[in-house]
Amino acid sequence: MDNEELTLFRDMTRRALEQEVAPHFEEWEEKHMVPRELWNTLGAAGLLCPDMPEQYGAAGTTPQVTFAIIEEASRMGFGGVATGYGIHSNIVAPYINHFGTEEQKELWLTKMVSGEAVGALAMTEPGAGSDVQGIRTNAVKDGDGWILNGSKIFITNGYHADVVIVAAITDPGKGAKGTSLFLVDTSLPGFQKGKKIEKIGQHTSDTAELFFQDVRLPASALLGELNKGFVIMMTELPRERLGIAAQAVAAAEGALDITVDYVLERKAFGQSVASFQNTRFVLADVKTEIAINRAFYEKCADAYAEGKLSAEDAAMLKYASTEMQCKTIDQCLQLFGGYGYTAEYPISRFYTDARIQRIYGGTSEIMRELVARSMLGR
Repeated sequence: MDNEELTLFRDMTRRALEQEVAPHFEEWEEKHMVPRELWNTLGAAGLLCPDMPEQYGAAGTTPQVTFAIIEEASRMGFGGVATGYGIHSNIVAPYINHFGTEEQKELWLTKMVSGEAVGALAMTEPGAGSDVQGIRTNAVKDGDGWILNGSKIFITNGYHADVVIVAAITDPGKGAKGTSLFLVDTSLPGFQKGKKIEKIGQHTSDTAELFFQDVRLPASALLGELNKGFVIMMTELPRERLGIAAQAVAAAEGALDITVDYVLERKAFGQSVASFQNTRFVLADVKTEIAINRAFYEKCADAYAEGKLSAEDAAMLKYASTEMQCKTIDQCLQLFGGYGYTAEYPISRFYTDARIQRIYGGTSEIMRELVARSMLGR
């Protein structure tokens, strides 16, 4: 896709967000959830899962369009919306497209593109976070189907979800080699959503604990090959981390934009805050850090589109961009003084929304370990 086409998608996204999200965002933040209808609205606007195949109602674009939509939501300060969107369009849909049967794609991708179904990914458990090999949720063969039991925590889109990709042990004692993935219809008996989990940021991203009590799954619920769940997760993680980097870079850009506007208007000691050397140096540092990370991000996005993004580069990108995001937004908030610490000023939301980025999708510590292993071989 050329830059002109990508620009058109960015403009379309910005207009849709300005019309459908901006006027209601403060209210949604207070309620700590977007309305379910937003997903149908985004689907009608053609913004959900744009790079899925056209036969399922999608636009059949390149992945860069999905990343661009995540960027625009992040740049406008809608961090929770960007995260929920990323899970749905950038993670769950590609999982199904790459590893699902034609029946599964027809059933779920079509509904995800329209907004009729909201997707969630359920890997994390109370005792298994970045270490997905420690999961305990299990699925036991029962005739032609499966019986699913267990629980998951910190699941984005968990409250609104209609379909959840669940990682479960199917061959006990084999760890990662005994893990499988299932497409779980949330209307099935035995599936239960816990109360929304309250967070310090990204309030519009509904996050819930999920419970599975003797949920009977048909044979057709298995996603990909039996006991290959861990391999599938590792295959898809680079794209997930690329999407997180898209959020990080764009959110930092959005925070910088509103900071520049503020220091130009704010007066202190009889002069514009922008006239102080400290302000100018901080802004120069922030702009430089963002530019460096955007260059690496765009390089990785191009590599992914060509099927060449390595797990090592994805880990470095996720680590570098999210650490940069938290650091630069903190520097921006400092320039707002006391006002930056109030909920009235959007910079405070950029700040609290950013903090989770260093944790989900693999913590910064895990990213560093992955990069080290790639160099040392252990």
